[in-house]
Amino acid sequence: MIKDIRGIAALIRRVYTELPPYKQSEIRGQINNFPDGCFVALLDDEVVGYCASMQLPEPVAFAPHDWDEITGNGYGSRHDPTGDWLYGYEMCVDPKVRGVRIGRRLYEERRALAEENDLTGIVFGGRMPGYDRARRRKTDKVESPEDYLDRLVAGKLHDPVLRFQLANGFEPQGVMRKYLPEDKASRGNAVMMVWRNPYVERDQPVKKRLPRGVESVRVATCQLQARAVADYDEFLRAIQYFVGVASDYEADFIVFPELFTLQLLSFEPEELSPVAAIERLSEYTPRIRSDLSEMAMRYNINIIGGSHPTRMDDGDIHNVAYVCLRDGSVHEQEKIHPTPNERYWWNIRGGDTIDVIQTDCGPIGVQICYDSEFPELSRKLADEGARIIFVPFCTDSRQGYLRVRYCGQARAIENQCFVVLSGNVGNLPNVANMDIQYAQSCILTPCDFPFARDGIAAEASENVETLTISDINLADLSWARAEGTVRNLADRRFDLYRIEWDEDGAHPGKTRPRAEPLGTQTVGGG
Repeated sequence: MIKDIRGIAALIRRVYTELPPYKQSEIRGQINNFPDGCFVALLDDEVVGYCASMQLPEPVAFAPHDWDEITGNGYGSRHDPTGDWLYGYEMCVDPKVRGVRIGRRLYEERRALAEENDLTGIVFGGRMPGYDRARRRKTDKVESPEDYLDRLVAGKLHDPVLRFQLANGFEPQGVMRKYLPEDKASRGNAVMMVWRNPYVERDQPVKKRLPRGVESVRVATCQLQARAVADYDEFLRAIQYFVGVASDYEADFIVFPELFTLQLLSFEPEELSPVAAIERLSEYTPRIRSDLSEMAMRYNINIIGGSHPTRMDDGDIHNVAYVCLRDGSVHEQEKIHPTPNERYWWNIRGGDTIDVIQTDCGPIGVQICYDSEFPELSRKLADEGARIIFVPFCTDSRQGYLRVRYCGQARAIENQCFVVLSGNVGNLPNVANMDIQYAQSCILTPCDFPFARDGIAAEASENVETLTISDINLADLSWARAEGTVRNLADRRFDLYRIEWDEDGAHPGKTRPRAEPLGTQTVGGG
């Protein structure tokens, strides 16, 4: 279904011409957070129908709320596998194919899901798109959304959306005001519609229990020695060695440090200036992408390729992590926040997007070093469904390392996910910004009963080249998010705050000022 995201986004734009369209990241989150609750209808390989839903406890589903609040700002991130109600928050059918029962079939799939999961029923906020017109007419106009609903139920007026829902067995339970303010046709109002599962009889709300299952993933983090190499092939052999070892241990992922390709400058005839060094490194980009991808497939392992400076199509230099999956696909995640020294000495610019990457072990996120110190980035990845966040870093001092380490631990707790750090050690005397390195790579967990006592699944010795491997259980995250001692994701106050993302990227015409130098020519890290 992930492959249908573009088609779903296009469908939404066709159906809701007067409402803000979904961002693709929101659709990605809806599917990743509860794939069983999302259904797509295809006709001649074109998406013509889509519905999304999630499980919620009765007190949450029936409490006063608006659409943004109940859906976690459109990501479906409030899905609670212990909830006993199926909450529908999206349903649309292409106008070109109405009349062939696509909507009815989608509703039937929802009902089948509720019955299969032994849920109490289905609830959602139904639009009332005829309300504004009925409110404005000069004769016999309706006085309120409640008046509109009463007349509709009595058969005195017609609303195509609500009438369809009534015909499909849903019963109105009252009006929700300010449910979707952007819905001008409904004047922001919606009707709470309910269908009760005839196979379930309950006098009181119940809380379903989530089994403590096993969804094991093996992760390897490479703490890499910065060493002088004679040529590109020698560098590649060192990388291939660790990929091979991780593969021998049947790891699903291996992550390398930020700027691990700076070793390629060690065989230059003379030390290059920072600008010239970045230009030279960028020339290796096609080979790096190709060789890491070939390795991923040959060794059957997903490779998070640290990061590598790359000149982009617009001429800017970005710090890019190349994520090469064992299915042959290659993904890119740019560093969003270059450090002040990166901006000044290397003229590195920040990227404009951060999204989860779909892998055979589920969605993952990548945050390069300094990016881990911005909580909103990790929260976006968690909303899109990420359960593992990889953090390649490059720090020259213990203080810099601890900034990344402490923030990585915080991100693991805040988002109830695993965070994997990978850093460089050693030094390259003739390479600018690699004079000294400090790292203690690690695999961090939330702090709750299913996880390691101190929130550390595994960690390397300080400043020693090594490979650190650990099994992590993704099912523990599902349990912690639903039934843990604290439930950071579920307990967010969506009624008080939210994060808005501009997915159009950088705005044309805006210039990005260069930072002043901070004294020394060093990566600084973290």
